[in-house]
Amino acid sequence: MIDERVLNALLLTGLGAAGTALGGLIVVLQPKMQFKRLGYLQGLAAGLMLCISMLDLMPAAVEEVGFAAANGWFFAGVAFFAAVVHFIPEPSSEGLQLDDEEDKAAAAAAGRKAADSAGTAAATSKKKDDGPRRVLLSGLITAIGIALHNFPEGVAVFLASMKSHAVGASLAFAIALHNVPEGVAVALPVYFATGSRTRGFLYAATSGLAEPLAVVVLAVFFPTNLDRQLVEKLLAAVGGIMAFLSISELLPLAFEHAGRQRAVISLFLGMAIMSANLYILDHWLGHDH
Repeated sequence: MIDERVLNALLLTGLGAAGTALGGLIVVLQPKMQFKRLGYLQGLAAGLMLCISMLDLMPAAVEEVGFAAANGWFFAGVAFFAAVVHFIPEPSSEGLQLDDEEDKAAAAAAGRKAADSAGTAAATSKKKDDGPRRVLLSGLITAIGIALHNFPEGVAVFLASMKSHAVGASLAFAIALHNVPEGVAVALPVYFATGSRTRGFLYAATSGLAEPLAVVVLAVFFPTNLDRQLVEKLLAAVGGIMAFLSISELLPLAFEHAGRQRAVISLFLGMAIMSANLYILDHWLGHDH
């Protein structure tokens, strides 16, 4: 019989995987999407994650295990994910989009290449043949990198679900939003290289399955009745992971894609949404955080 909390964690990480698949679906439906919209999502996700980290996970950990222990585990989480990012840099959609001026420059360059002498035609043809292969390879590498990053995020949702369904759901929603641009980053190069929107979507959807896989692995090798203090310590580390992910990766991309003002607005909108969510869970529904 599957433990109810494990089943909840599995369903919630499925939500995170759906975020990655949604990014692939965006490429299927709108391959020339506006990356500004992705910047809004990245800013919103950063606000959600920072808020749940600082206003929910950390206060509960401080109350349960003390200030020093909670902060120690928080910065252990920061250090852990910093090491992950250092050794496995998270791929992004940066450089895949072209604005109008770049399109014009590319067209002009293509015209100049067409006017080249016959002696350089073979070399140019070879480069064109290699181009799609390189782009497809970048898509594969992106999918693998994102899958590796999604595994610890699945662990985070599992631990949050061990505490309560409400905390797990809040964290899973924030991660799902964060995963949408990742799905785009996987699907775009595959679509550009193969011309197949279906393959782009499938690559993106598959890369998100690492989160449910993390739940399965933890459920098999670790007990679900973990000591409450240990859960709070691990959730403090999850708070550190979420904070690092927001500040180091999501915010810079939100600034780049949406611009400083819009990214800041999205950030605080995400914080306001999560604050309202935490208030409702705590005061209206009476859920234990």
